Amino acid sequence: MATMHDPSRTIRAARGTELSAKSWQTEAPMRMLMNNLDPEVAERPEDLVVYGGTGRAARSWEAYDAIVATLKTLEDDETLLVQSGKPVGVFRTNKWAPRVLLANSNLVGDWATWPEFRKLEAEGLMMYGQMTAGSWIYIGTQGILQGTFETFAAIGEKRFGGTLAGTLTLTGGCGGMGGAQPLAVTLNGGVCLIVDVSAERLERRVGKRYLDELAPSLDAALERVLSAKAAKTPLSVGVVGNAAEIFPEILRRHQVGEFTVDIVTDQTSAHDPLSYLPTEYSVEEWTAESEADPDGFTKKSQNAMARHVQAMVEFQDAGAEVFDYGNSIRDEARKGGYNRAFDFPGFVPAYIRPLFCEGMGPFRWVALSGDPEDIRVTDEALKELFPENTHLHRWLDAAAEHVEFEGLPARICWLGYGERAKAGVLFNQLVADGKVKAPIVIGRDHLDSGSVASPYRETEAMKDGSDAIADWPLLNAMLNTASGATWVSIHHGGGVGIGRSIHAGQVSVADGTPLAAEKLARLLTNDPGMGVIRHADAGYERAIDVAAERGVRIPMQEQ
Repeated sequence: MATMHDPSRTIRAARGTELSAKSWQTEAPMRMLMNNLDPEVAERPEDLVVYGGTGRAARSWEAYDAIVATLKTLEDDETLLVQSGKPVGVFRTNKWAPRVLLANSNLVGDWATWPEFRKLEAEGLMMYGQMTAGSWIYIGTQGILQGTFETFAAIGEKRFGGTLAGTLTLTGGCGGMGGAQPLAVTLNGGVCLIVDVSAERLERRVGKRYLDELAPSLDAALERVLSAKAAKTPLSVGVVGNAAEIFPEILRRHQVGEFTVDIVTDQTSAHDPLSYLPTEYSVEEWTAESEADPDGFTKKSQNAMARHVQAMVEFQDAGAEVFDYGNSIRDEARKGGYNRAFDFPGFVPAYIRPLFCEGMGPFRWVALSGDPEDIRVTDEALKELFPENTHLHRWLDAAAEHVEFEGLPARICWLGYGERAKAGVLFNQLVADGKVKAPIVIGRDHLDSGSVASPYRETEAMKDGSDAIADWPLLNAMLNTASGATWVSIHHGGGVGIGRSIHAGQVSVADGTPLAAEKLARLLTNDPGMGVIRHADAGYERAIDVAAERGVRIPMQEQ
């Protein structure tokens, strides 16, 4: 019988330069798997759950132990295959091939439903990999922080004169993903009120400085945020409550003119109805009720989400900037009977798609030494590499000041086509020159310009109607496998839920060797290049121009 829960296990990645595997190319995925389960990083490490309510790093503790044991013995011309968190085979490949290939949660179309997935999960045949949980590149809340920062910066540019100063953002969900929202708002000068059913989650974000304070009541929270808004002082305040109840109450006060809410969004775990708490139950009843009657619990969750989303739509009717932050809450609200659920847009078509057309997206790296000084060195090196990119400098300076590392020290920024390859080769040289103490892992979220098909998020409202075409992430994974990535993953459902997305991830290791430099140059050119060709194919003029300007070959545009 597989062990899914073991509170006796405390996992923490090794630090320093001593290897327990045969090379850094296998030591790195092992440390990153362990880092995913570090108590500083994971939501429920005793259950192997990293974030998003159910996103696991391995299928069982036995599978975790087998993965670690295999990575310790894996040769530099062998590849480990991992099927939904279980190691299933090792094959001889070559030094350019990935050391690990992972596939998580993938189901054939007609079977791609939550009930089918849960049945298979209960039988021990699958796990939910989310995005970076099952691909071993989650770096705590910072991993989503910079994308959230970019989104709120884009809102400031679009609607509020380039800053969020003097604005109030209302949002929900302060877990592994949503916990980035308060700091992203304040780094853009705004005020944020965030609602979560869990006091523990809010307190954790206060402890990590992602959230400024926790208010004892809604009235106290409103008093604090409205005072800060009037003073144009950045501030984030959390309040314990159910968004399906709190949002309508704040809307009522907004509608009668007590105050103005400027921006409304949400990042509760709405992608999985069992991870969204209905108003009928308390937090203490949550697990027992969802396990006792998952179908009934799902209907109650969808009804609550319908009320939650109705309030968001009515905020938009009253003049607020409202957007879906990629958690499928609109579709769940539609299933709950609310027929205006899609009246507000998703964040990608509203704010981010122009960046995707340039191959812009998340570039994250981790110091395997465990020494924060290595991150400082890489921050400074990036600023020297891109001296004219003031937006990047602003982000790196803000992250250095405000972000507290969780687990292994890490950083993330957004870079475009051409920039990522330069950064990767630079980092490899820093390792070769001994300017950092150990190799650096370089990866990204699956939320990238060319690595995902997700009609309710990254590929919503594509210009040519190709929202649901999943060939692109599969091509992305195959290209990255051929380009020298250290590990590559293909997942289903992460972020938005079973049946709603296919997405791919890649991670590489800058170990200071000439071979790593050659791999990084190709991989970090080709991976964002997928975003350029994907958007050019869809007819976006900016992507077509970028391809022409930067030498991205697109055969049917060469004729």
